[in-house]
Amino acid sequence: MVSDDAELRARVKALEALLVERGLIGADTVDQIVDVYESEIGPLLGAKVVARAWVDPDFKQRLLEDATAACSELDIGGLQGEKLVAVENTESVHNVVVCTLCSCYPWPVLGIPPNWYKSPEYRARMVAEPRVVLAEDFGLPLGEDVEIRVQDSSAEVRYFTLPQRPAGTEDWDEERLAGVVTRESMVGVAVL
Repeated sequence: MVSDDAELRARVKALEALLVERGLIGADTVDQIVDVYESEIGPLLGAKVVARAWVDPDFKQRLLEDATAACSELDIGGLQGEKLVAVENTESVHNVVVCTLCSCYPWPVLGIPPNWYKSPEYRARMVAEPRVVLAEDFGLPLGEDVEIRVQDSSAEVRYFTLPQRPAGTEDWDEERLAGVVTRESMVGVAVL
């Protein structure tokens, strides 16, 4: 039996070949688009937002009040980022993001959604048993004293988390801080 990922990859390759054959896209168009999302936008931009919030308390306040406007200050926004909401992880509250209907995702700050984020199993289980999913699927056991809030992204509102700043980074600059931020920490399935 062919795995879902293998079947999806085969379909994508067939569609891409058909588009190239008909002259609708160039042979390297898809690779260029993926490269842009992996290296120029997406998680790298989200990491910049998080790092700025860690070093600039005023920016952090603006981010938590209106993430769309705060991200716009850093020239981050656009399609799939029209209404962004940042939620803060603390010692006592851990936020995790899911889209229960499909796979709504804040592309401008997180890039291309990972396959696990789009899977029906993740979407259903994260809502029903977030503590178990975080521990078993992502190796993130959280104590019973930590409240877990599941944020449900939608076509209207797309969430991302502001992870806690790692201990021992107080003297780091923004660029170095951005280097430790991961997409998973901004979805809330990992901590730094």
